[in-house]
Amino acid sequence: MKLSATRLFPLVLMLVLALLSFWLERTAREAPARPGQQRHDPDYSVEQFTITDFSRAGTPVSTLSAARMVHYPDDETTALVAPRLVQAKPQQPRLIVSADRGMLSRDGEELFLNDNVVLLREAAGESGASRMQTSFLHVVRARSLVRTDREVTITERGRTLAGLGMEYDNVSRQLTLQAQVRGSFEAEQPQ
Repeated sequence: MKLSATRLFPLVLMLVLALLSFWLERTAREAPARPGQQRHDPDYSVEQFTITDFSRAGTPVSTLSAARMVHYPDDETTALVAPRLVQAKPQQPRLIVSADRGMLSRDGEELFLNDNVVLLREAAGESGASRMQTSFLHVVRARSLVRTDREVTITERGRTLAGLGMEYDNVSRQLTLQAQVRGSFEAEQPQ
């Protein structure tokens, strides 16, 4: 049987079309997401947001609130406007942390606070109340741990400490200032 160009042309055309279809199908599967899917658009927001964690006994342990919460599905971030965290765990001084804005981790266990961050620790035993101010604070809620790598000022009963970088564990009540530590202490007046 002799193959002529007129008989070979339909076979070659079908082979080229099959290869082109295979290539298009592979390319479509590996194509990057459409521009609409790459955008950082919120999927929901909540005004006057409050969430409370309870102990096994049913007592409130931690309350996180914000003037506004916005969730972004592309990276699972949650932005907070004017966040406020109150932790009241047993045998620990109550902590109240507030800031202008914040970001909540995916699992809700870590909180990253920015701008005008103020942490108030209520008095406990012989320790008086204290106030910490910084521009950034990382809060690990489950461990009652706060840390920053920025300038921090701590004020407590006529004493002021300042430094660059800080870590405070509310369970052990241990405070560590990392660098450039300065302090001033007022003499107590005899009574």
